[in-house]
Amino acid sequence: MADKQSLGSLVTGVTEDLSSLIRGEIELAKTELRDSAQVASKGAGLLAAAVGVASMAGLFLLLTFAWLLVQWGLPYWAAFGIVTLILAIVAVVLGLIGRKQLQEIKGLERSNHSIAKTRELIAKQTGA
Repeated sequence: MADKQSLGSLVTGVTEDLSSLIRGEIELAKTELRDSAQVASKGAGLLAAAVGVASMAGLFLLLTFAWLLVQWGLPYWAAFGIVTLILAIVAVVLGLIGRKQLQEIKGLERSNHSIAKTRELIAKQTGA
């Protein structure tokens, strides 16, 4: 019977546990964001380099195609107009695909799930 704790010490213990739990949730979110940011920055750097090189290659390929059309007898304006139209179509398709990809971003799934579990546990503990 001497092991019984007072109401005040129980409340203090629960408050400290809740505080530790919240700090843990915040730390999880920070870690998740930091990891995502590191992966995204590395990937973005590599993609930027790839885009630069691919742009130069694409430019030369398109110029070659336009000159080929001229050699086949098309006027310069028609040959370069066809190439420009192809570029516009590709740009629209890539833009639509990119927009779809951005709409699929889910955010902090694990943190949100963990916070929901914590809320559920608190609700059970308080009887609310």
